[in-house]
Amino acid sequence: MPTIAEQAKALHERTVAVRRDLHRHPEVAFEEHRTMAVIVARLRELGLEPREGVGGTGVVAVFDTGRPGPTVLARADMDALPVAEEKSVEYRSTVPGKMHACGHDGHVAVLLSVAEIIIARAAQLAGRVVFVFQPAEEVVRGAQAMLADGALDGIAVDHVIGLHLSSNDPLGTVAVREGPAMAATDSFKLVVTGRGGHAAYPHACIDPIVAGAQLVMALQTLVSRETDPVDQSVLSITSFHGGTAYNIIPEEVELKGTLRTFDAATRTRLRARVLEVAEGTVKTLRCTLRSEWFEGTQAVVNDAASVARFRDVAARVVGEAGVRLQAPIMGGDDMALWLAQARGCYFFVGTNSGPDTAWAHHHSRFDVDERGLEIAVNLLASGVADLMSGD
Repeated sequence: MPTIAEQAKALHERTVAVRRDLHRHPEVAFEEHRTMAVIVARLRELGLEPREGVGGTGVVAVFDTGRPGPTVLARADMDALPVAEEKSVEYRSTVPGKMHACGHDGHVAVLLSVAEIIIARAAQLAGRVVFVFQPAEEVVRGAQAMLADGALDGIAVDHVIGLHLSSNDPLGTVAVREGPAMAATDSFKLVVTGRGGHAAYPHACIDPIVAGAQLVMALQTLVSRETDPVDQSVLSITSFHGGTAYNIIPEEVELKGTLRTFDAATRTRLRARVLEVAEGTVKTLRCTLRSEWFEGTQAVVNDAASVARFRDVAARVVGEAGVRLQAPIMGGDDMALWLAQARGCYFFVGTNSGPDTAWAHHHSRFDVDERGLEIAVNLLASGVADLMSGD
């Protein structure tokens, strides 16, 4: 029987081909119908009976070795972003205004190759694997949609594992941390209403722009002056819209923003304070407030024992020096909801080998060094196989 590394190498050309095919045909959140069809066809080719359309466009397939053992859930996200691609590569997006700018095309390709490797090694393993291909991670709604649609009905999961390709990490490395690894993500909209009128007569108006501007500044104190500096949190106002002309004070302005936290209690407290401070600030300036809060996903929290176990696996794949401590990430990921089902580990595989692959995630020139796909397949397949070799 070939080693997992040898299997990953043998499958590398196909892994790259799948990734490039998906990259050419990006589909954004809950529109991943073609992507779903590609996944389903490959899983059926491997002899599995996938459930498609779970949570809209998700796919779930269970592989059972037939021997008693743990149930391992392995997840890949599959959605693209509404970003116009600027790279001039052979596999660039063919869909205007959409591209895989975060590596999810690679995640799907990797997990499909991992499925093939695990199935081929069934005689050496015990238990079963639940392969989850999840839509709509970029809007942090896909995991919840799949779970609400019964993705795990009748399935008791013992371990969860997943990966993210990373342009922040050098090719040939893997980064992971125990405990909170990625932030909880919430967003909000605040509409400040005053009384419009002529800009030359502000005393006859109630100016929502001034109230909104003071609100932006007041909200900054919630992290800088009300939150412990070691309790990492971010509150950003990312949109401020109001007015139509230079000589008109508008009736209202609209602000949008996001809150990122690691600690659940901090998340609850800051949500309450955002709304309290907003209400008080605009009231002081004679305006009124309408607010909407959009609860995102909880923090990604890795189980300490699972991380320790995976570190040993990763060291065998990339060497001890290649296993790095992942810094906490203020970005969010609804992998958090899968990790809430059982102890698990979410890790990052480096794909940065130079200027062409150093662009930030979500940038219009984002790309990965495809040699990292083979490493990712090896890491994820080795992680799954290790969990299925006994607890």
